[in-house]
Amino acid sequence: MRTHHCNNLRKEHIGQSATLVGWVNTKRDHHGVIFIDIRDREGVTQAVFRSEENNEAAQLSHSLRQEDVIQVTGTVGARPEIEGQTTVNPNIETGEIELIATELKVINRSEVLPFQLDKELSNEDIRLRHRYLDLRRPRMARNLKIRHRVAKACRDYLDESGFLEIETPILSKSTPEGARDFLVPSRLNPGSFYALPQAPQQYKQLLQVAGVEKYFQIARCFRDEDLRADRQPEFTQIDIEASFVSTDDILSLVENLLARCFKDALNNEIECEFLRLTYQEAMNRFGSDKPDMRFSMELTDLSSVFKESQFKVFKGAVDSGGVVKAINAKGFACITTGQINHLTETAQLHGAKGLAFIKVENGEWKSPIVKFFSEEEKNRLTEAMSIEEGDLILFGAGDWPTVCEVLGRIRLECAGYLKTTEGNTDLKFLWVTDFPLLSQDKETGKWNAVHHPFTRPKQEDIHLLEKGDNLGEIRAEAYDVVLNGHEIGGGSIRIHESELQAKMFAALGIDETQALQEFGHLLGAFSFGAPPHGGVALGFDRLVMLIAGEESIREVIAFPKNNRGVDLMSSSPAEVDYKQLRELYIKSTREEKKP
Repeated sequence: MRTHHCNNLRKEHIGQSATLVGWVNTKRDHHGVIFIDIRDREGVTQAVFRSEENNEAAQLSHSLRQEDVIQVTGTVGARPEIEGQTTVNPNIETGEIELIATELKVINRSEVLPFQLDKELSNEDIRLRHRYLDLRRPRMARNLKIRHRVAKACRDYLDESGFLEIETPILSKSTPEGARDFLVPSRLNPGSFYALPQAPQQYKQLLQVAGVEKYFQIARCFRDEDLRADRQPEFTQIDIEASFVSTDDILSLVENLLARCFKDALNNEIECEFLRLTYQEAMNRFGSDKPDMRFSMELTDLSSVFKESQFKVFKGAVDSGGVVKAINAKGFACITTGQINHLTETAQLHGAKGLAFIKVENGEWKSPIVKFFSEEEKNRLTEAMSIEEGDLILFGAGDWPTVCEVLGRIRLECAGYLKTTEGNTDLKFLWVTDFPLLSQDKETGKWNAVHHPFTRPKQEDIHLLEKGDNLGEIRAEAYDVVLNGHEIGGGSIRIHESELQAKMFAALGIDETQALQEFGHLLGAFSFGAPPHGGVALGFDRLVMLIAGEESIREVIAFPKNNRGVDLMSSSPAEVDYKQLRELYIKSTREEKKP
């Protein structure tokens, strides 16, 4: 139906005949001469309709509206000068030429659009309801191309590195660990349910027992959890597992894989050998296990400065074994009352009782807490925080985890107010390593796996797990890769011995009977010469989002759910017929709301 796509024609084609097919992007009438920008997936070309070339085609062009599908045949010409002014359009690649139309065929008419495709629309629900139109927009078409290139780059690189792409089951078994499962009833086994996989974790470990050695999969995963801008109920991850590897092997592999993705998608070079921080270092310095390294504003420990302070809040925190920390939001002494109230609410939301601060304005420290400070404390504080005119010092006092998290959140809020990263195109990658293996629920006292129950403890900490002592001090042979404050992947070296895996289950409160019931297949496999192995999973949607420069993964997924988990275009999820439920031996217990 066409000789060229709508981004093919250039000056060298002048004088040649060409046929284009695509959508009417825009239409302009200049004194009876009709100019149509015709668009396809690749770009835009201007077609011009004059009655002297073909009166029938010119008359038909008057009836065209935006998004009609048309076929245009004509001769490629140079864009003319009009009254000494060039008509070349430097904003499009075909801007030096136009197609002088001699034939026009209307292939399909379009109804009036529910929204304009050449303008950004803030109402996301309307966009998602008509997603097939939204995807016609150049920005969205670009995002889908980037997604394709990133997927291809992953497959090419991992294939070149000796990995085999292997599909694992979508219908699997529900396990008690992790997020909430999506369950699928089995018609052939009444009362039994499959679970859609949250990740192919157990299967990829079993493939290592099977001797595959190097596995990968661009895997569809499912989690029935609350949604955010970077979460979807169904998502895609780059799943990788390998045998006979160390942490350094996995980290090097991922660095080179990410470099390949950015190169193939955007021709963007990134340096490998990313910065590495332990979990303890990341929390101490930035208050986050996924710190944004595009700006400093680091946390400073002031416990030694205030251990004898007259300010009881600070002294009390130190005396009880806690810490006093602060950040310096340089140049933010101009903070408004509304902004400081918001920061205080943020601090309280994450466990603080309040938020102490000092504003440095006109050579004066403005704060209700300064009167409790001695001159020595002021001098030491000035030196430790490099305090200057215009600075805003924000404090946290209490137990170490809470203070770090609170100031980490405040750090990000201040950076947002100061627009610290606005227009910043730096790519700040880093690895966060040596996470805690276990965390304890404050209410129940139960220990939970920080990553998942198959993560290996660091060799020097295994004895703590074997003895069941000081479980909170055990570090994991785990690692997360972070880019500009976003975690884009994580993994670990795995437990490959049945005995050690059983001790891990015991620490999690999973007794032998439950372990055999839930994970017997894995424990059994480990008893038949399981190789040492480890891997990683990268959030494919989030990676593409960052490469494309978007703020939400919904912008890089063809047909996403909205923030309520609903596909507005197809009205999914939806009720099903009673007969279907009966065949599955299921009855809904939902009660209709009374009006």
